[in-house]
Amino acid sequence: MLDPNVNALYLILETFIFAPCHDKTLHYPAVMADFGFNEHHQNEVINYMRFARSKRALRLKTIDSCFQDLKDSRLIEETYTVDEVSDMLDGLQVLVRGEVEMELINTAHTNVLLLRQLFSQAEKFYLRLQTDISELENRELLEQVAEFEKTDFKPNSKVNQESSKPKLAPLNEGVSELLQKEISRLQEDNDKLKARLRTLESQAMSALDDKSKAERALKDLQKSQGDHQEIANLEGTVAAMQADFEKTLNANVASQKDLQDSLVSAKHDLLRVQEQLSLAEKELEKKFQQTAAYRNMKEILTKKNEQIKDLRKRLQRYESDE
Repeated sequence: MLDPNVNALYLILETFIFAPCHDKTLHYPAVMADFGFNEHHQNEVINYMRFARSKRALRLKTIDSCFQDLKDSRLIEETYTVDEVSDMLDGLQVLVRGEVEMELINTAHTNVLLLRQLFSQAEKFYLRLQTDISELENRELLEQVAEFEKTDFKPNSKVNQESSKPKLAPLNEGVSELLQKEISRLQEDNDKLKARLRTLESQAMSALDDKSKAERALKDLQKSQGDHQEIANLEGTVAAMQADFEKTLNANVASQKDLQDSLVSAKHDLLRVQEQLSLAEKELEKKFQQTAAYRNMKEILTKKNEQIKDLRKRLQRYESDE
């Protein structure tokens, strides 16, 4: 019989990690095709199921040895009383129960370590994986997993085993990644607007310098020449230059105002995108805290803490008695 813990982990992988594979050139077993695993993930599942099978076989050998030890050490007479038989069965029950419980606990802990690897890889890409615990009792899927194990894990013969440590890659861009890209784009636009604003400011300063030079030249002409007509002409030229300068300055002021408005709008867009990112992360966190897995883990931790407190109280009481 297939280990139920292997079934459970296998279904968890199927429910929240692997996307359907539409490559018609791959020739996977029928069961793998139903789950939508690609070639690499199929090999990862096979490796884990082999590992689980070896651990299960080792534990079964231990249980067989418990029965054999009972036969060799206790079943040495031809007749036994009811109490003797009951005593032997009770002892055997304790041994077998301990072995089975140890294996179940070890399997659960092993599955947690495997999930830890998957979650750690997913978090590098800002993904938040979710599980559907109800799918772990899907009889149809469980039968498919059991059927796949009967094939002795014989995938396509052309499988190319990776020598390096595998890493989980995102299947598609998540909400967080898209928001990060939008933020980067807005920041680039912001930098461009700032650079353009600096250029316009430089041009305005240059125009002011030209005006100062013209005014100084006019004063010099007024001092050196007494011809009022020439001075009037110069004044007209200066007035024209001043009018042109004022037009240019007004145009620069309007352009600068437009740039400032664009900069303010870009900042508002950036803040809105950051707020959307924060809301999306809070919503995903809220959904995770509402899952059965989170509540179960929280309940287990609470019970463990209560057990630890009780053990400490008992230890203090024993020390005080001594």
